[in-house]
Amino acid sequence: MDTPLLEVRHLKKYFDTPRGKLHAVDDLNFTIQKGQTLGMVGESGCGKSTAGRTVMMLHPPTAGEVLFEGENIVGAQGRALKELRRKMQIIFQDPFSSLNPRMTVFESIAHPLIINGIYKNNNQAEAETLRLMELVGLSRRLVNTYPHELDGGRRQRIVIARALALKPSFIVCDEPVSALDVSIQAQILNLLQDLQEEMGLTYLFITHNLAVVKHFSNDIAVMYLGQVVEKAPAEELFARPLHPYTRALISAIPVADIHAKQERILLKGEITSPINPKPGCRFAKRCAYCTEACTARDPELKEESPGHFIACARWQELW
Repeated sequence: MDTPLLEVRHLKKYFDTPRGKLHAVDDLNFTIQKGQTLGMVGESGCGKSTAGRTVMMLHPPTAGEVLFEGENIVGAQGRALKELRRKMQIIFQDPFSSLNPRMTVFESIAHPLIINGIYKNNNQAEAETLRLMELVGLSRRLVNTYPHELDGGRRQRIVIARALALKPSFIVCDEPVSALDVSIQAQILNLLQDLQEEMGLTYLFITHNLAVVKHFSNDIAVMYLGQVVEKAPAEELFARPLHPYTRALISAIPVADIHAKQERILLKGEITSPINPKPGCRFAKRCAYCTEACTARDPELKEESPGHFIACARWQELW
């Protein structure tokens, strides 16, 4: 198999709090092949956005390795970090807050080209900016408009164009459609897929919406309180979810057919604190199948079948 574009090994990110260490990301392992998409899902606060930003080196990792194009980028500084920024970009959740309100559409997209000295004269930079606008579906008549004059969909197209300006190979999509209307969500997702096919882009797609990630990702990793509890190809995960948390998430996806019988799995119990967590499965307090074996030690993420990994001490007994 080819060397993956991105490989994350035992990645950890802890934050200091008055009560102790907050384990936002704890022993994360995954790979993404070039031109593919890894969907990362979970509840709010599970650490998926922190994971994406740590992979980008926006947060310095507490421990672990991040191999990009075969090289460990943890600790990159100076010129090496600047070169890395050109290859790795991020699309944030709220396009309005990620854009400078004093910059026009044209200025926002042209800015990375100018500060990185990509083009020697203004004519070349202008031509490339207009090409990027056309690429993401922005009309030329919008060049002198400001973010507050546009809807959310157009703002997100600006952010996408800006991310593409330096011709990256890897993009972290941090809930890029969750702040948009449903009809606009479909347009942005289709745009991202078209760009991936056209430019060979690799995505880490972070979302809490399993219905979205199912159709967008090659593989899906399910996170719970900083850890991956299940990872599998998209179709496999939905056809045969093994972890109790994954099954609960999938059962909560709305179904359009009002006559369809859908059994919801309601999670009860207290959420484990991510500050100085004790050994054992972090989902144990909300799991109906928890036993002493679940709380004795941390469950190991094991490969149950080719490409299907699960971290659960009892899944073989349950299913």
